[in-house]
Amino acid sequence: MKQYKMRRGEHLDERMPDLKGSIEEYFGEVTGTEEYDGHELYVVEEPENPVFERIVAGAAEYAGKKDKLAVHFEERPAEEVIAEGNADAAADAVDAKNSFLLEATGRDAKSRRDSLKREVEDDAPDY
Repeated sequence: MKQYKMRRGEHLDERMPDLKGSIEEYFGEVTGTEEYDGHELYVVEEPENPVFERIVAGAAEYAGKKDKLAVHFEERPAEEVIAEGNADAAADAVDAKNSFLLEATGRDAKSRRDSLKREVEDDAPDY
């Protein structure tokens, strides 16, 4: 499960006031919820794109801190998707993920990668 921060000064509920609706718009019908680390997240059991096997997404709320977007994309093996003749769906899946994350966080892929790198560097022990 990855958690993404919003841009400075922005909040998830302002960027996506109807988070459930946005998830359904990008990936398909929300079929239920699942608890992860104390957060109630939406589950899409049968995403519209055949590349995705299952998607779990929602707001990770922390007392005294800004909410983060928590997301887990379960994807099918590439060989399986290609064998079924759905190679074009792979590009659509990447576009859907990036568009959803950009809309939710206000950060493009490069900015999200850089942010995740900084978090890993901050967690590294000092020797």
